[in-house]
Amino acid sequence: MAMAALREASRRLASSRNAATRPLLLTHSRGITHKLFIGGLSQFATEDSLAEAFARYGQVLEATIVTDKMTSRSKGFGFVKFASEEEANKAREDMNGKVLNGRVIYVDIAKSRQDRATGVVPIARGPPKLVGDD
Repeated sequence: MAMAALREASRRLASSRNAATRPLLLTHSRGITHKLFIGGLSQFATEDSLAEAFARYGQVLEATIVTDKMTSRSKGFGFVKFASEEEANKAREDMNGKVLNGRVIYVDIAKSRQDRATGVVPIARGPPKLVGDD
């Protein structure tokens, strides 16, 4: 089912007369994007202001700020997706340590879910054992 949808989207792209949308759609559908992690964001930062700040380095495909589900407040970090690796690297070099909305931000290459350490969650095995005389 997914392959059929992908083939149909590919056919529509091929028949599309607007060639300007093709690279954006192809990179997004194939997962060829370059994502940056942005830490230290102000609580007043918005996704639009984040995208605007990074737009001078290239084509920003998406800018997201991670929010707490209960309070809907910013957790202080977000992500910016670029269309090319060169644009993402240039943005990382220039924006790391800069001030955005009154706070110093930290920019790094985002790690994929597979790259993050797995199995680091401690396993609870009952109450702690007493240390002392046996």
